[in-house]
Amino acid sequence: MGRSIMATVRTDQKQRALMRAVPNSFSRALASYFGSGPTDIPLAKKQHAAYVQSLLDCGLEVTILPADERHPDCIFVEDQAIVIDGHVLLPVPGHPSRVAEQPPIADFLSRQLNGFQVCGMFGEARMDGGDILRLGDIFFVGRSQRTNEQGIETLRDLLSHLGHELRIIDIPTDKALHLTSISSTPTDKIILAAEGYLTPEDFGELPDDCEVIMMPEEEVYGCNTIGFENGNVLVAKGYPTVLETLKQKGLKPIVLDMDQIREGDGSITCCSIFF
Repeated sequence: MGRSIMATVRTDQKQRALMRAVPNSFSRALASYFGSGPTDIPLAKKQHAAYVQSLLDCGLEVTILPADERHPDCIFVEDQAIVIDGHVLLPVPGHPSRVAEQPPIADFLSRQLNGFQVCGMFGEARMDGGDILRLGDIFFVGRSQRTNEQGIETLRDLLSHLGHELRIIDIPTDKALHLTSISSTPTDKIILAAEGYLTPEDFGELPDDCEVIMMPEEEVYGCNTIGFENGNVLVAKGYPTVLETLKQKGLKPIVLDMDQIREGDGSITCCSIFF
């Protein structure tokens, strides 16, 4: 399935969000999994605005960088930077057309995150932020079309320095683009994942108070969520099993229409970087 977003900060660390406006060129976004390309740009902008408002309603400070018409995928900022515990890793995106999207994001984060250590990727290393999933202090990385072994080793070096564990999950590349396209952590104790794409065993042994909850294969897009410390969870419209599961866990779903974002292979998490 399509892109998805970065979950590298715990729920209690989500205070600010960086986003980027929808370009008029969004109809040319890369799309091979969830959709065949957006067809209604005004609607995409309306849906994006509703997403922004939901973050504001959750009490976050939101910064929206201008769109870049040269880069139809530029709204998917999560692939461009990975914020982890006082560090910012700037990966080399896995698709060549997306590499030039990074400078404005890197510049903003370097100015805003005073005291953070900024790290880069070099040589043949490639990684999209959408391949990173965090459950508390356990990190998972998807080995995918966009994230290679050299990229994974760069991430491993950083996490080792920070004392965190990294586990590798092979992504079924015939069906999915990123790890967070098919799974997410609505809380620091729960992983939602889609049957037919992943299994609980893929995540390995978890702490006793954590669990993997499998959702029906046809609701894979709904497995991409964003959770906050107060129990609010952003979830895409149209996935009843996911919605009911979140409610049963005592969470407070905020339902967003992501139709046109999905057509660009984008999910909820891919549109923001939290810090």
